[in-house]
Amino acid sequence: MNRPSKRAPDELRPVTLERAVSKHAEGSCLVKFGDTHVLCTASLEDSVPPWLRGQKRGWVTAEYGMLPRATHDRNRREATSGKIGGRTHEIQRLIGRSLRAVVDLEALGERQITVDCDVIQADGGTRTASITGAWVALHDCIEWMKTREMVKKDVLKDHIAAISCGIYRGTPVLDLDYAEDSAADTDANFVITGKGGLVEVQGTAEGAPFSEDQFAQLMSVAKLGIGRLVELQKMAIA
Repeated sequence: MNRPSKRAPDELRPVTLERAVSKHAEGSCLVKFGDTHVLCTASLEDSVPPWLRGQKRGWVTAEYGMLPRATHDRNRREATSGKIGGRTHEIQRLIGRSLRAVVDLEALGERQITVDCDVIQADGGTRTASITGAWVALHDCIEWMKTREMVKKDVLKDHIAAISCGIYRGTPVLDLDYAEDSAADTDANFVITGKGGLVEVQGTAEGAPFSEDQFAQLMSVAKLGIGRLVELQKMAIA
C-alpha cells in the first residue's frame, strides 16, 4: 500500500509547534501538521460567563475559523455571511471540551481563557492540529498567570493532543492529509490525554462499515501518534 505522501502507515506528517508567535496574546502557538497550519492564541479575561458567576471556578472555551484562502478555492468569511456554519460550531465545541478535560477549573479561579484557532492553510486534520496546538497556547497562558501570581495551584492536569486516522486502501493509516481523507473508506479523530485517557472519538464509515478489529487497529495507531505528539509538546515547552 502506497500512501500519496509516501509515508509509512504509522508515520505522522512533519509536525512543528512554534510558541510565542503573537505579540499581544498571553499564550500562542503556530502548529503545523505538514501543509495544515493553524495559529492558536490564548486570551485571558478576568471574568466568567454569567451562568458561572459566584461559583468560584473558571472556564476555558475555544473559537475556530478558516481564513478565506486556507483552501484551494476562496471561502466566504462566516462573519460576512451573518452566521457561523454547523461545522465551525462542532469543531470549536470539540476544542473547548478537549481543553477543559485537562484543566482544573477551580484552580483557574473566576476567569475565562479563550483559545482562538485560525486555520491559515488546510490540508486535512485542521481540528486535530488545532487541539494539539491549542494545548501549548493554553499552557503558556497559564504560565503567564503564574509569573504574576494569579494562580497558586496547578491548573493544567495533563497534556492533550488529537490525531486523525483512517482505513485507506484497506490499511489503517495515521494522520490523514486531504488526499487520503477524501478517499478513505473510514476516517476517525481521536482526542487522548498524555496519560492515555480517551476524551473523544469521532469515527465515520465513508463506504463499507468498519469492523471492531479495524476500530481496534485505528485505536492502536492513534495511541502511537498521540504519544509522539505529547513528546513534541513536552519538547516545545521545555
